[in-house]
Amino acid sequence: MFDINVEIVGDVAVVQCMGRLVDSDAAFRLRDIILFHSNARIVVVDLSEVDVIEGGGLGMLAYIQRWARDHNLKLKLFNPSNRVQEGLSRAWMPTLDIATTDELIALLNHANRGDMVAHP
Repeated sequence: MFDINVEIVGDVAVVQCMGRLVDSDAAFRLRDIILFHSNARIVVVDLSEVDVIEGGGLGMLAYIQRWARDHNLKLKLFNPSNRVQEGLSRAWMPTLDIATTDELIALLNHANRGDMVAHP
C-alpha cells in the first residue's frame, strides 16, 4: 500500500509518502501529485515513512527529477530510510538532491515568511 499527503507552506509543497513505492500505480500517483503542484517553487518528497523503493518508483523519481529541472522546479528528497537509500544507490539514475533536516527547516521557515530562497 502507498499513501500520499501534501502540505503547502508558502511556495513549498511537502509530499509525504508512506508505504511501498514499488509498482506503477504508486509511481504514477506520486507523479500526478507532483505535477498537480507544479506551481510550487520547491517540492520536497518526504520518504521517511517509505519502507521500500524499487523498479517503478526509482524510474519515476528519475523522470520527476528531469521534469522538475525542465520546469524550473527544485525537487528535494527528505529523510530516506537506510533501506530506501540502498535502493536509490543501487539504481543507475541521476543524482537526487537529498535535503538535510537543517535545510528543510530553513526552506520551510523562509517559505512560511514569504522570503525568497536562492536555489543552490
